[in-house]
Amino acid sequence: MKQLYLGNEAVARGLYEAGVKVVSAYPGTPSTEITESAVKYPEIYCEWAPNEKVATETACGASIGGARSFCAMKHVGLNVAADPLFTMSYIGVNGGMVLAVADDPGMHSSQNEQDSRNYAKAAKLPMLEPSDSRECKEFTKLAYQLSEQFDTPVILRLSTRVAHSRSIVETEDRQEAGLKPYVKNPAKNVMLPAFAKPKHEKVEARTQALIAYGETTELNRIEDNGAKIGVITSGVAYQYVKEAMGDKVNYCKLGLVWPLPEKLLLDFAARCETVYVAEELDDFIETHCKALGMKVIGKDLFPRCGELSQKIVRKLLSGEEAESLSLEAAIPVRPPVMCCGCPHRGVFYALKRAGVYVSGDIGCYTLGASAPLGAMDSCICMGASVSALHGYNKARGAEGEKKSVAVIGDSTFAHSGITSLIDIAYNRSNSVVIVLDNSITGMTGHQQNPTTGFNIKGEPATAVDLEALCHAIGIRRVTVVDPYDLKQVMAVLKEELAAEEPSVIISRRPCALLKYVKHNPPLSVAEDKCVGCKACLGIGCPAISYRDGKAVIDGTQCVGCGVCESLCPKGAIG
Repeated sequence: MKQLYLGNEAVARGLYEAGVKVVSAYPGTPSTEITESAVKYPEIYCEWAPNEKVATETACGASIGGARSFCAMKHVGLNVAADPLFTMSYIGVNGGMVLAVADDPGMHSSQNEQDSRNYAKAAKLPMLEPSDSRECKEFTKLAYQLSEQFDTPVILRLSTRVAHSRSIVETEDRQEAGLKPYVKNPAKNVMLPAFAKPKHEKVEARTQALIAYGETTELNRIEDNGAKIGVITSGVAYQYVKEAMGDKVNYCKLGLVWPLPEKLLLDFAARCETVYVAEELDDFIETHCKALGMKVIGKDLFPRCGELSQKIVRKLLSGEEAESLSLEAAIPVRPPVMCCGCPHRGVFYALKRAGVYVSGDIGCYTLGASAPLGAMDSCICMGASVSALHGYNKARGAEGEKKSVAVIGDSTFAHSGITSLIDIAYNRSNSVVIVLDNSITGMTGHQQNPTTGFNIKGEPATAVDLEALCHAIGIRRVTVVDPYDLKQVMAVLKEELAAEEPSVIISRRPCALLKYVKHNPPLSVAEDKCVGCKACLGIGCPAISYRDGKAVIDGTQCVGCGVCESLCPKGAIG
């Protein structure tokens, strides 16, 4: 049966058809929908893990236990998962194991633009890169065959455009892979130095075998259109070139992007007078081609930063400008903002009023860096707000301690903030950490996490008691506040900054977009009382605007949180 699937949905379908038994992941755009789609198949056990390292280790254990396993993450999540992945390259598999990583060229929802192909090369692991939803499903299934044939985990590389675009997929029945027997084998599975040394030699031999496989596999193919120009490409870049150039050029489409073939590429180059390498981000394929002695044109022509497109490719390869619509008037800039009623807004307003240094983290609350709140000074990676605050205060001493805080969400705290807070408690830095507990993983689309009390299926689960956890690791001062109560937030913040020991403030109120949240009636502005002081605009709520010298509240957006009401010096809002 033919279905129109997102790339991520197609990967999930491939997991189902391949007989996968265990799936573990941490949500991260653009990879999240793989696990959300896989959980719909009752034959597959699915879970949200606290972080990508745990998800990868869960998949590792399931593979050793004999099941086909899978884990998924976005590109920055692969940084977190790298430790177990590199060692699993040496160990190999029992049941097949596949890791999907979704890169984000153009940084639509990410803090950097790294190219995960470099991880495949560094970890010496095969990597497949599909270019549409059909290939997402087929490559996923093939990845398990390769995993078990070559005794290796396999990486499936997606990108935002492949993960979130739709194309036709032909579905098939599930083929049960069964549970392979587990046989105790320390020489294979225990990576002591004595066991790991011979494993390295096997990994190198495996790479050579995969290179030979890449010369003849259908994953890598040549499309000869009898042209003088050839383009070597992979993934979504293949789609861009194909649409832009049609049959005017020859193609060498690579589906196995590591290890790369050698003879296939040399034979392709011999057919063409000029050879281009079209790839997003790093000069990964180009460098390999040049190492083979090939004369290719790559990053001298194509950009190193951001996404490619049909328009860019057509202009660079043919010099032709594709026709496109243009707007005479410039479109106003509309940066992302916190939602109406977002529980984080009041906290950031209080932090701005307090004039403190804010060590930030990854989540909806990262938007606190934007005007008019502008209440964030740094943001590095998941969990870094807490440990970076510790370092900041150790560097600046008392001067920093009294005027600095860290902010971190409940999901991010479970992901990698706990160990950072242990560092603060253990090494006694006088630091204030604010856990923004909105009872969900917000920015990636409302996934459950270990603090919410529900699992991926919405079933009741053990919930981490944040207050008890903070006390257990040595934080004596733990206070819970309601972020809608600005007076309380400001008072507690002042008190904790003055304290002479580490402390945690838990700002607790559920995300305003959760279905079970009951909102108050929308507020309105009494024009006769409003003096146009613009105090209410300081919280950056998208429901509030300024018109004809008066504040205006859009009743279709307002959720009646009351934060703006507490700011109005004239009592005009109610």
